[in-house]
Amino acid sequence: MVSFPNAKINLGLNIIGKRSDGFHNLQTVFYPIGFKDILEIIENKDENNISFSQSGLTINGDASNNLCIKAYHLLKNKYPTLPSIKLHLHKSIPMGAGLGGGSADAAFTLDLLNHKFNLGISQEELMDYALTLGSDCPFFLVNKPCLAFGRGEKIQEINLTLSQYALVVINPGIHINTGMAFSKLVLQQEQTDLMKAILNPISTWKETVTNDFETPVFNAFPEIKKIKEALYNSGALYASMSGSGSTIYGIFKEKVDLENKFPESYFYKWV
Repeated sequence: MVSFPNAKINLGLNIIGKRSDGFHNLQTVFYPIGFKDILEIIENKDENNISFSQSGLTINGDASNNLCIKAYHLLKNKYPTLPSIKLHLHKSIPMGAGLGGGSADAAFTLDLLNHKFNLGISQEELMDYALTLGSDCPFFLVNKPCLAFGRGEKIQEINLTLSQYALVVINPGIHINTGMAFSKLVLQQEQTDLMKAILNPISTWKETVTNDFETPVFNAFPEIKKIKEALYNSGALYASMSGSGSTIYGIFKEKVDLENKFPESYFYKWV
């Protein structure tokens, strides 16, 4: 069985304050985009547990830390009859880019296992399991535009579509350490009502829909700031960093020619 975990962008990202559990309260709008990995799961009758393989973009680090594998073991502990599997992940969504690719892979793994092996797990239970894997994992089980708050796990569907616009994502290949980004944050004294701002015309977003991580990330990596500036200079209605970076996205009335606007090493894709 095959599924296609998709990326997301953040429309605004405001950090409200630090919580007693060490996490931060935030408000953001998660918006799913058509930029996808490929995930395949088949039953493995030859071995115990999970056989994992991967193609596409290289995933650095120990494979045992992969969120897909953690998702499998999470359900295996709860449902011992869950069969052994072969899981193949083809990565197209850059890692450490603010696009939620790893979280999407984990959430889709939970959902795929539930459906393929008829585990009968309710949506509410799946959401709880997803939260143990990452704060934004539950969103990918809903996978519709959502206002998110708390640490990102509390989500509320909103009526928002960007389907009439062209959207481009650009990644310079810089891996942003989220801990570093949080450590350099300066919390804003006054917070925008993001829900109100996001429902206003896109022409107003440049002044009202902001990402608090842009200041520390742009200070550390000025080349990321230049991507945002180049998108506005190319006619973007709105441009912003997604999550804690390093991806910048731009929303345009229609596709424009971005050839030679960025170094050849940069990844960019219209979605």
